[in-house]
This record gives sequence, C-alpha cells and structure tokens, in this order.
Amino acid sequence: MPRPSATFTVWSSAWLAGAAAPDDVLDALAPWAQAHDVQAVDEDTAALTSLSAPGTPVSSLAFLLATLRRTSARGARLVLPVPGDVRGLPGPGAFSREATAAGEGVLFADAGLGVVPTAVADGVLRWTVYPVGDPGPPPEYVALTQAERDLREQVRQSASVLTSLGVARHRPGVREEIAAALRARPASLWPAGMPGQALRVLQHADEVEAILAAAQVDEPGGALSASAAEARREALRPIDTAVRVARRAAVAEAVRVLAASPLV
Repeated sequence: MPRPSATFTVWSSAWLAGAAAPDDVLDALAPWAQAHDVQAVDEDTAALTSLSAPGTPVSSLAFLLATLRRTSARGARLVLPVPGDVRGLPGPGAFSREATAAGEGVLFADAGLGVVPTAVADGVLRWTVYPVGDPGPPPEYVALTQAERDLREQVRQSASVLTSLGVARHRPGVREEIAAALRARPASLWPAGMPGQALRVLQHADEVEAILAAAQVDEPGGALSASAAEARREALRPIDTAVRVARRAAVAEAVRVLAASPLV
C-alpha cells in the first residue's frame, strides 16, 4: 500500500525548498503511525548527524529535519527496491541493503544520507539514518505520462494472462476486499501545489496494488498447484514493477514542481 517514504520524500523536499513549514512535514507523517522516532544506524553516523546512537534515547523527526538542513540537503529521492530490481539505489552498503529489505527508503544524495522507515512496535515507526558515501548513478528518468500509460497497459495485460491461466475466477466478496484495503490505508496528505497528474497516478497505484493483493489470495479450498502459483507470480510481477515505477515517477515529478515554486 502507499509508502511513508513517499510522503516523507515529497514533504521534506517541499520544506527544503521553502514550500512547506516543518510542522507541515510532521503533520503529514502523523497518519502513518501514532509515534515516529529517529535513530542513527551506528555511533559514527550519530556523531556525524547529532542524532541518537543505538542504545540511547531516540531522537525525533524534528531533529532529523534539523540534520537535513545542517547537511545542506537540497531534495530527496524515493527508492522502492526489491530483490532483482534495485533501480535508484546507491552502491552496495547498509542503506541499500536495508531499503531493499523494507521495500522503501529516502535518499538525500547531496547530504550523503539515506533513511529507512520500519515498524518497531505497535503504532511506532522508526526512521533509521544511514551514511551514503557514493550516491551512485543519476536516477532513472521516467516521464510521468509514460509511467501512467505503462501502468494501465500492465493492468490490462496481466488481467488477460491471469484469465487465460484460470486463476482470475470470480471470488465472492473480492470487490469488498479491495474496497476495505483502500479504506484501511493511511490518509495521504500532500502539499499545496502538488501536481494533479502526480496525485492521480499515486491514487491509481494504490488501487492497482490493492487489486494485486486480492489477486494473490486463493479461493477457499482452491489452492493452486505449484506450477499454477508460479505462473500467477510471473503474471503479476510486471504489474508490481509498473506500480513501483509509477510511484517513483509521480513522487519525482512532485518534488520537481514543488522545488520550483517555493513560498518564499
């Protein structure tokens, strides 16, 4: 479902550009957890960032924002890596490894920092800060219009493939499952000036991801054979990739637009 890293990427970039206040960033992240804390991955990073080291009382998001300002961060990049597709990550290292494990992260390349959110307790989201010595190659550019078109095409193709495999049969209540999943997602708050197309693509990505989740649920008593389950995974893999590409493109476009139109 929607990623807290996407929210933080857009809002922190807007704040760094002067298009949002610090409290706006904190308010936007509130729906994701009752409490947010921040910790450096190790003592060296803690000394570099003035954030809490492991084993000491945790810092707050306000301290993380202060660190970003102090390290001259200019903007953020959303990463949504999975094993086999690590586009957007820097070179090998702790940040790349943990972002891949979490499926998300925020890279502040010019500040040499990366942040990964993980749930550490019920209602508590921890943002762990990692040093990033080499930001790696420039991020892949995908035009938002192209990403939106590709997402729609992958939905169409995957539906056809699943139907031909016989694993997209009607399941009573599936529409209700999808609607419930969408209602359960945290309410995403976005800055004023957020481009309309980016909002539309993010919403569509949420909807497609909910459909994807429903498509992977077997009917009661109708467990798939190993070969059929593998065929289903192969059919759904391209649409999962298209969802991640669309989200990255939408967030990148939002960052670009907001950075170009500061309030001050």
